[in-house]
Amino acid sequence: MILAAGLGTRLRPLTDECPKPLVPVGDRPLLGAIVEHLRTTGDPLCVNAHHHRDALVAFAKGVDLRVSLEHDLLGTAGGVRHAESLLGAGDVLVWNGDIVSNVDPLKLVQAKQDRDDGVLFVKPCAKGEGNVGISDQGKVVRLRKETFFEGEARGGEFLGIHLLGARLRSELPEVGCLVGDVYMPALRRGATLRAVDVDVPFIDVGTLAAYLAANLAWLQDRSLESFVSPSARVDNGSQVARSVVGEGATVEASIDEVVVWPGARVTVPLKRAIVTPHTTVFVK
Repeated sequence: MILAAGLGTRLRPLTDECPKPLVPVGDRPLLGAIVEHLRTTGDPLCVNAHHHRDALVAFAKGVDLRVSLEHDLLGTAGGVRHAESLLGAGDVLVWNGDIVSNVDPLKLVQAKQDRDDGVLFVKPCAKGEGNVGISDQGKVVRLRKETFFEGEARGGEFLGIHLLGARLRSELPEVGCLVGDVYMPALRRGATLRAVDVDVPFIDVGTLAAYLAANLAWLQDRSLESFVSPSARVDNGSQVARSVVGEGATVEASIDEVVVWPGARVTVPLKRAIVTPHTTVFVK
């Protein structure tokens, strides 16, 4: 399940125009890249929708993606529960809709042991750091600031990609957070969560700076100086450096580290900016 119902407040004003999972990264919406990556699991995919739901529904129809509509925001836990009929029984892989990474999701499935109630992908860090504490056996002993078991050997930063076990799925609240309202109470009762280190790059597209970084990383991963959609127009004499220019966009001045959304127009020189059809945002 891809969590995509949130308001994306940290990414405003971009999310005033479209839901955060549909902001373009490289040559496609962020959600499109996630869906393509998760197709490798061979399982049906589901996304929840609330903010700009019509846009998400329209996109989902084009990529065979099941949609769970939320008239009110239900939180991450409530969202998974609400989508139960679309997801079926058993464990469910949960992927935050603002995470860009090529990490292999099947590693979560392979790491899960019989007694585990969930498995989290984490970015490794020093003992006591990050929002996850991990034992030598790979078990979660601390989550956020609360320690549940002794034996922390290292820290980790939870990446928003995880496997929710069937036992905990049966206890999901109608509204609530998977971490604060499900995982943490379960750990207090003695449940077992496992952590798996991520050894590939990942970006949380949660802020304007991170969003620009995600597009620059997309270029770097493909050894591209810039990307200009075949349907875009760049005037003679306008230089396009380290930038992404979307479908049907027009560039009439030189740009550097700029993301130009589909249909947008650039009329003055820009550096470190995001241009949508309705606004231009500068990134510090």
